Amino acid sequence: MNRTVRSVATSLAVGFAMYFVARSIWWTVQPTAPVLMVLAIAVYLVAVLIAILWDSASSVRMPLWTALLSLLACLLVPPLVTLSLDVTARTAPFATWYIGGLGLFGIVCVVRRRFLIGWLTVAVLVATSAGYLGFGVALNLGLVGSIMWVVVAQLLVLFWDKAIRDTARLAEIQQAVSAWHATQLVRQRERRLRTQFALAVAGPVLSRVVASRGSLTVDERLEARLAEGRLRDELRGADLLNDAVRDAIEDARRRGVIVTVFDEGGLDGVEEDRRAEIRDELAVVLRKAQAGRLIIRSSNDERIAVTVVGRASSGSSRDDDEVDLWHEISREVATG
Repeated sequence: MNRTVRSVATSLAVGFAMYFVARSIWWTVQPTAPVLMVLAIAVYLVAVLIAILWDSASSVRMPLWTALLSLLACLLVPPLVTLSLDVTARTAPFATWYIGGLGLFGIVCVVRRRFLIGWLTVAVLVATSAGYLGFGVALNLGLVGSIMWVVVAQLLVLFWDKAIRDTARLAEIQQAVSAWHATQLVRQRERRLRTQFALAVAGPVLSRVVASRGSLTVDERLEARLAEGRLRDELRGADLLNDAVRDAIEDARRRGVIVTVFDEGGLDGVEEDRRAEIRDELAVVLRKAQAGRLIIRSSNDERIAVTVVGRASSGSSRDDDEVDLWHEISREVATG
């Protein structure tokens, strides 16, 4: 689409340039200095074709030297045309071709994103045509049209660029929404799997408790406590768990350690690879812990994702104040 619009615009610009050249050689009055007129036509033709075609296939923005060449041509063409004609012939249709021709220069510069040069060419056109023909005469002979076409070109370019930016922004938003939706689907599936896992573990134990009306052996009571703990962990700290963390928590509970898991969104916004690293680090910390009570907590801290606190004993409140372990896992990979 962009290539098609560019090729059509290029073809139109070349067509208008050829029209002004053809108009310039349709002499109804013989120039007094035809060499100057031919030189003006040649300068215009070369400069306008370079402005339109040079590097247009690879970049919309016109090279600076091409823009400056266009401005130089705009400075040369009006005096060459004027000096080539008698005073009485300077308002003839073939003699005022440069008003539209220089307006085309302004349009090309604006379309190819050289706005300053484009409006400088308009200023040169106004100054030279007013100086050689008179301001009122120049307005009647096409100056108004040249200025208006440059204004229209400027507005179209601004609207086009804004439309491109808005389209790109909408595409980015759509991609972000699609990615967010996919992430939510994955997390919902993970939550279902974790709930199914917890129920699969706790279900047989709960069935045994109901069937025996609470009359359990020592080993069955331990399994019941472990199953209850697993179910609670899956409900309150699912994002913190993987197989290694689950096994480490179960081993700790079998040793008599009280383990409490709280997840308050500490892993929200953390990349999935980093989440896996945090869980692995948490599993290592839990295996090495010797405390009587472990509290695993994640929160929306800017720096810390997970905090593990180990207390010396699970007995009296005095012992609970003694911290045996304090380990913080950062949200980002530690550097340095």
